[in-house]
Amino acid sequence: MSTNTPAGRQSPQVYRRRRIVVLIGLIAVIIAIVLVIVRPGASQGDEAGGAGASPSAVPTTAPETTSIPTEPTAADGDPCAPEQVSVEAITDKSSYEPGEQPQLSVTITNVGTNVCVLNAGTAAQTFTITSGTEAYWTSTDCQVDAIDAEVSLTPGTPVSSSVPIIWDRTRSTPETCEGARETVPAGGASYHLAVSVDGFESAEQKQFLLY
Repeated sequence: MSTNTPAGRQSPQVYRRRRIVVLIGLIAVIIAIVLVIVRPGASQGDEAGGAGASPSAVPTTAPETTSIPTEPTAADGDPCAPEQVSVEAITDKSSYEPGEQPQLSVTITNVGTNVCVLNAGTAAQTFTITSGTEAYWTSTDCQVDAIDAEVSLTPGTPVSSSVPIIWDRTRSTPETCEGARETVPAGGASYHLAVSVDGFESAEQKQFLLY
């Protein structure tokens, strides 16, 4: 007996294979549909909110605030602060002929906005005369009868020495307060005066010449 399949008709094995392929394809389609509906890994909140999270669901943190310390306000009668005081060294002339003795004084100005207080007495004043890098004379080397004097400085009102200090054109040290002292060089020599009052120093030195 012949086992050949009639022409135009497939064998049963071919039909079975086709059915299996179709079945596998159908199962794949069903799995794909299930995955689209279920969306494994998506939370319930994601399904409700869509692709982006709801703004109300994002936790917010209030920014930290840093307190800035408040500077105390200056009051009338407070001690003078460095930024309030301007000290100016004064000489009565800018040059002195032979035999003329320079008269030294100081002007203090309150450049702040409140009345302030400092010690402007002779005990708190220091006059220093230099030439180049050398100090020739200091008022405190042989000072006598020094006094303290508290002064109230009104803003914008300069206060000057009532009696100038006379420099006798000699060198000074604490050891030369008795007897004759050495006369400083003259002949057009340049000198500078610096002053401090109650610890406040003159911003600039006053230059003068001795002949």
